[in-house]
Amino acid sequence: MSMTDRFHRVTDRRAIIDRREVAEALAAIPADRNAAVGVLRGALADARTELKRRLEAAPYKGLELANGYAFLTDQLVRLVFDFATQRLYPASNPSAAERIAVCAVGGYGRAEMAPFSDVDILFLTAQKSTGWIEQVVETMLYTLWDLGLKVGHATRSIADVVRLSREDVTIRTAMLEARYVWGDEALYDESNARFLKDVVSGTERDFTQAKLAEREARHTRMGDSRYVVEPNIKEGKGGLRDLHTLFWIGKYVFRVERAAELVDKGLLTPREYRQFNKAENFLWAVRINLHDIAKRAEERLTFDMQRELAERLHYQDRAGMSAVERFMRHYFLIARQVGDLTGLFLSHLEETYAESRIRLPSMRRAPRKLNGFTVQRGRLGVPTDDFFAKDPVRLIEMFALAEKHELEIHPQAMRQAGRDAKLIDARVRRDPRANALFMEVLTSRRAPDTVLRWMNEAGVFGRFVPDFGRVVARMQYDMYHHYTVDEHTIRAIGLLARIESGELTAEHPTSAVIIHQIASRRVIYMAVLLHDIAKGRGGDHSVLGADVALALCPRLGLTPAETETVSWLVRYHLLMSETATRRDLSDFKTIQDFVGVVQDVERLRLLMILTVVDIRAVGPGRWTEWKAQLLRDLYVAAEEMLRLGHQQRGRAERIAAKKEELKAALGWSDRVFNAHAKRFFDSYWVAEPAGSLLANARQIAEAKDEISVSMTSDDALGATQVSVYAPDHPGLFYRIAGGITLCGANIVDARIHTTRDGMAIDNLVVQTPAGRALEEAHALERLKTTIIEAASGQVKLAERLAARPLARHRADVFKVEPNVLADNKASNRYTVIEVHALDRPALLYGITRTLFDARLSISSAHIATYGERAVDVFYVTDLTGDKIENAQRLKGITRKLLAVASGDTEAKAAA
Repeated sequence: MSMTDRFHRVTDRRAIIDRREVAEALAAIPADRNAAVGVLRGALADARTELKRRLEAAPYKGLELANGYAFLTDQLVRLVFDFATQRLYPASNPSAAERIAVCAVGGYGRAEMAPFSDVDILFLTAQKSTGWIEQVVETMLYTLWDLGLKVGHATRSIADVVRLSREDVTIRTAMLEARYVWGDEALYDESNARFLKDVVSGTERDFTQAKLAEREARHTRMGDSRYVVEPNIKEGKGGLRDLHTLFWIGKYVFRVERAAELVDKGLLTPREYRQFNKAENFLWAVRINLHDIAKRAEERLTFDMQRELAERLHYQDRAGMSAVERFMRHYFLIARQVGDLTGLFLSHLEETYAESRIRLPSMRRAPRKLNGFTVQRGRLGVPTDDFFAKDPVRLIEMFALAEKHELEIHPQAMRQAGRDAKLIDARVRRDPRANALFMEVLTSRRAPDTVLRWMNEAGVFGRFVPDFGRVVARMQYDMYHHYTVDEHTIRAIGLLARIESGELTAEHPTSAVIIHQIASRRVIYMAVLLHDIAKGRGGDHSVLGADVALALCPRLGLTPAETETVSWLVRYHLLMSETATRRDLSDFKTIQDFVGVVQDVERLRLLMILTVVDIRAVGPGRWTEWKAQLLRDLYVAAEEMLRLGHQQRGRAERIAAKKEELKAALGWSDRVFNAHAKRFFDSYWVAEPAGSLLANARQIAEAKDEISVSMTSDDALGATQVSVYAPDHPGLFYRIAGGITLCGANIVDARIHTTRDGMAIDNLVVQTPAGRALEEAHALERLKTTIIEAASGQVKLAERLAARPLARHRADVFKVEPNVLADNKASNRYTVIEVHALDRPALLYGITRTLFDARLSISSAHIATYGERAVDVFYVTDLTGDKIENAQRLKGITRKLLAVASGDTEAKAAA
């Protein structure tokens, strides 16, 4: 393909760089490489200014801009080659061994580049490299490097190209995209012919399989979803690399040079090619703008980039959806379209392969029929173009049949369903058969998430359940949620099915048992479907979603009692997680208040299961063993209270049982054990699990110094458990928190206990900023030493923390409205203070120091982080052990905490 064809999209190319003009400038200088770099650097700066101007004028012209950057690179490479071969190392009579061609490979070979893309060059030789060739190559590389280009390179003979391409599919792919740039064009043509004849021919199927396997592995590595909220635009599912894979296969198998030729080969229809081109242009526009904003080769759409990209690409705020959410929704829809195109392309390819097989006519199998649908090679298809128009309920039936008979759906049938989804109207939604079929899919005992995802990608799900359609491709612009709302919901349904099947019994033993004790499967599946259905509407999505449930459940065949339960579950779907992570479960009032809302064991079981799948489906790392333990503790305590009534009898029995278990594990005498046990209040025995009780007892028994620190890293928990045993005094906890902050770690939960003889045992759960346990021995030793120094007052925490350089926190891009709540009703004994703030380093230290300055004693702390949002809860008393009942004093404390939560500089200084 000629340069004119390759860069046909680039208008007024000489305004970017006029190669003849630059060549004349190079001819006018001495034969000196440094002087040439000066000329070329000026030309490059002018070219980049022009490309930047074009980017600002039309930021959405992705392919034109990508071709423009590649065109610029071509001209520079040609100029550098000519200067090296004609001025620096002219060869008056080159031998056959001194033939050389400069070829572009990779993205550069496709003539598609972003501002900071690598420049991948192949120096192609006829035979083994000579001294002259090495001089030319070295000069070219140093010159290009001096110009600031990131150059990847290889020097290979034609024989090398053939041998290495046979051995390595990555090199083979690079050579597939190789493009002649300058030098000996006949040599390039000879190499290309050898590559097609000796490497490609006869290996088409193997290459196709290798590329598809590579794609699957890449998807797995990138999160295996096109709906992650910070997607990788190049390597992620539905990104540019998926489009590249289609083109590679088409080029390898059918020898096409341009994506448009895939239409001639029957691999894409004209409409599909237009979608291919549209998707590619959009993704390139995003990628080029992303590079330009980041000033580096950034491929991930991080939250801070998303906001600026939305502004650059002229997205506007609309009612119920911000500009950045609209931009990301467009991105997700394009990514879905790339997935659709992939399925259709592979389907056409499979049919082409099938047709190429030699078969006798009598051996051809006609597709069998299933309720009017066709079934061939394990895939469900439609027999005619008007099949859905004749009976739109078939749009639901197709997915129900696929689920029931464990069939895949032919991509062409998916495309037809997407085209005809608009046939689903109010009449279809009221149809009892359609609703029954939908419920069959939703409550499947196999893998409902797979078929629901197909239904969603065809656009049928959102048409049949319009409330669901409102959350399709809706991103949740925060650091906590990993997926779009629709993908999160479908994943939660899949997790529910896996718990019910017993697949996740080891991970969720309680849920795996109680799911078989609930009265209605339909209730829990509907509750999971609807728990986030009202997100993005403004207002409390739990309350609004409960109203949606009241309207939708009867349509889908649920009884009035089932409908009421689903609505209640949606309304309170956050109650259990918030209680478990933000309240003191050893406080009897916590359990009493929780039970007062739940009211019966059936609802408790349903809420437990819903809470588990909701947290698990948020994204990787959001479910931890620590959260699992908190939820189990709350479930057990609530279930016990519901069975025994509002009495504390069960609490006394649990404490006695824990003491007996601990005594047996320690092997201590009655006298020694009783002396130990009497030191602690009942709240200690209720709050701590058996493992902590045992570890604390051994630590206290072995403590030799005034302050003892014990640490255990638990990979399953994803955290390090730190226990500090020290003389109790006001301010102990803020000092410990400050010491941990100095070490760059975070406290994610804290249980603070005071003994009857004036000691404190603080059990903390600590993580690295990445949400993992501290593992290196030196990090653990430093943490231990710093805690001891801080707790004993040897460290001036305010000075050390102020002097410590703090990296820009990822949460800084978000806005969290700070809030402080003081509640004297949540506990009979303590005032409960809840602080909401933008998460940042030293936040916990600032809050606890403020509580100390207010002359408050902290009984327990519950530290929860939801992405960028920190929610820190403290159970406090005054120094005499009483609640803070004085309204004016409480107001003053709240005001000071709000200043810290707001990041007020004066509050920081005071801390």
